[in-house]
Formats: sequence, structure tokens, C-alpha cells
Amino acid sequence: MIFLKTEDEIELMRAANQLVAATLAEVGKAVRPGVTTAELDRIAEEFIRDHGAEPTFKGFPNPYGGPFPGSICTSVNDVVVHGVPSPDTVLQEGDIISVDCGTLLNGYNGDSCYTFQVGEVSEEVKRLLRTTKEALYKGIETAVAGHRIGDIGYAVQSHCEAQGYGVVREFVGHGIGKEMHEDPQVPNYGRRGQGKQLKNGLCIAIEPMITQGTHEVYLMPDKWTVRTRDHRPAAHFEHTIAIHHGRADILSSFEEIEKMEAARSL
Repeated sequence: MIFLKTEDEIELMRAANQLVAATLAEVGKAVRPGVTTAELDRIAEEFIRDHGAEPTFKGFPNPYGGPFPGSICTSVNDVVVHGVPSPDTVLQEGDIISVDCGTLLNGYNGDSCYTFQVGEVSEEVKRLLRTTKEALYKGIETAVAGHRIGDIGYAVQSHCEAQGYGVVREFVGHGIGKEMHEDPQVPNYGRRGQGKQLKNGLCIAIEPMITQGTHEVYLMPDKWTVRTRDHRPAAHFEHTIAIHHGRADILSSFEEIEKMEAARSL
């Protein structure tokens, strides 16, 4: 069932998503060679709880295994999604790491993801990140009242496949509200004019998961970590949006992260 949000609910969701944005920026400050993903997880959980919210991912149930042990997903290089924070995973110069974060604040969920560069990365990897982020915004541009879910997927898929990249099929975006995952599903592939119609009050997370090679993935024995079949890198960017006054209203934000990245490149 799809739950359309009221104006007041959209503002509550904006607050939860702005906290996610601030958490991702806080984590981003610590992303550097030598840091462990467990340390990034500690920073995120402390920041979320200090701001009166709960990390939604902590203890999230898995039908195939145990609950998720971390407060964020930390997916390094060929890990597409759901990387488990660990003291044994040490970031190296040239890595990339997608940090996926969720918060529950005042009864509503926020969800966003950003793929960070660790030190200097190759031009080939920079292109993957740039294309994936572009695809996210192309998907968002199509998220207007009267369009359909397939229009979003088509925008993402066509942009990425034109650059020779793979579009992961097994994991998709989703509705969001009082629950982290609500209807409808929001695939990163699709046909224009197909799927559920977008209406005012619909809140969804759009999250391209794009691979440098084949789109095929596999699940690790921990029943969480998902890797590319060919072990080439993957990128993941995500915003939560509301269809608001007929258009996409981005509730999360990359603004602080992008300021920080621009300062580092000077």
C-alpha cells in the first residue's frame, strides 16, 4: 500500500533527511587512508543519537541471516551495497566507499547515500562516480506528478548504459515514511510510461547503484555484503524526495559534502 504524506509529514521527513545529510558530512570528514569502517560507524551512531534520533539500520532484520550490526552501510570498491562496518576493513589510498545512512526522527525516516573518494582515485573511477550522481539527478528531474515509476528508471538506466556502465537489478529504491521501506519499489531501470503513477505526497528514495562492468552481483556469506560479480568498482548515490506541488522536492542534501570535497581539491 502506498501512503501519501501531508504537508506536515513532509516537513517531519525533511528534518529526518537533513539529519542524514549532516551525518554523512560528519562521516565524510573522517574518510581518509588508514581509517577503519568501524570507526566511521562509531562516528555516525554517536552523531545520530546526539541529535535525538535512532540509526534505522542498526538491528535491521534480514530474512536470510542476523540483524544488521552497524548504524551505516560502508561499501568499499566492488561492494555495491550493505557493506558491514568492521575494524578489519581499513581504507586505502585510491579506494571509494559508499556510505548509506538512515535515521528515525520523530517517527519518520530519512535515507541517503554518498560515495566518497579516499585520497586520490583514478580518472576512470571519478567518471563512474560522476555518471552515477548525474543519473540520480536525471531520475529526480523526471519525478513529477503524472509521470510514472518507469520514467525514473528509464532516465537512470539510459544515462548510465550510454556510458557503458552496468545497472544493478537486484536492489532498488523505495517508498519511505514511517517505515524505512514502503511501497512502491523504484528500480533504476524501466520503460517510460510504465509503473505506478507519481502523485503529490509520494515520498521515495531514488538510489542508482551502478557498476563499472557487468551488472551482475552476488551475496557474501555474511548474508549482507553484495559484491560485483567481476569485482570491478560500483558507485551508489541516494536522495529521498517528496512529490510536492507537482515536482520533486529533495529532502536530503549533499551540499555540505560537496563544499568539503571542493575545499579538499583546492
